Amino acid sequence: MNVRELQDNIIKLKKSTNTAILAHCYQAREICEIADFVGDSYKLSVDAKSISEENIIFCGVHFMAETAKMLSPQKHVYLSNKHAGCPMAEQMDKEMISAIRAQEPDRTVVAYINTTAALKTVCDVCVTSSSALKIVKALNTDKILFIPDCNLGNYIKKQCPDKDIKLLQGGCPTHARITANEVLAAKKEHPDALFLVHPECTPKVVDLADYVGSTTGIMDYAKKSEKTEFIIGTENSIVEHLQYDCPEKRFYPVSRDLVCHNMKLTTLPDVYNTLLAISGENREYCEILMDDELIAQARKCIDEMIRLGG
Repeated sequence: MNVRELQDNIIKLKKSTNTAILAHCYQAREICEIADFVGDSYKLSVDAKSISEENIIFCGVHFMAETAKMLSPQKHVYLSNKHAGCPMAEQMDKEMISAIRAQEPDRTVVAYINTTAALKTVCDVCVTSSSALKIVKALNTDKILFIPDCNLGNYIKKQCPDKDIKLLQGGCPTHARITANEVLAAKKEHPDALFLVHPECTPKVVDLADYVGSTTGIMDYAKKSEKTEFIIGTENSIVEHLQYDCPEKRFYPVSRDLVCHNMKLTTLPDVYNTLLAISGENREYCEILMDDELIAQARKCIDEMIRLGG
């Protein structure tokens, strides 16, 4: 089958199996085209609560599928590729953060959504890159422990000088890979382009930006801007999506190495084979299974994120 035929079969199968497909915007274009919902972590968290279908296939990484299961516990949630994890989500665990909480019980634990369900059970509120600043400002406390991404945390800390924000060493290895020298080289090659960057990048890189924001924030800014050239400081799939969405504009990757290999594990055949498994065929699949107690404990900080970030 070619790509178009495969997409057509997926569209038929998701209807016959009562399945909704959620895709993070770091996914390939051909996957986003057959998804019912596409967006960043925050948007997909909100979308997951409104899905009426019996089954959900998540095209992203493991913690995102966990979040969808927590928000729709009565549904069957599948991760389209079982190997798609997130290095940042695995950097800290429940025991580590519980120990810090015991030492500093007056700190509110703000967890980036890129964390495991087990870790979320000892956190007070989740945030995404698009909601973090709004939520941290809305908290009725000045003492905060922000985990795990110290680069995003540092960006938020600078915007909230009245807050006592403690950071730990952790973050996204993909975004942290960009160097200031790469940015300066890209700016030299494209002198008329604006540099749009994700706050998971290092402070030296963020300081060179014309705009700092979440993945969807970057895309919205580029689409609405009167400017026609942009250097994109986030996962390189966003360059491709923007080229499709705004063919009259020019988009340049800041680095050829800005690739999330976990996101790239998911393929269109993975989605197709998961749908075939749901329909009853003997195919490999990865269903997210969580007990009720874990869901109840981990979901508290997700619900608080949606309440404060809405």
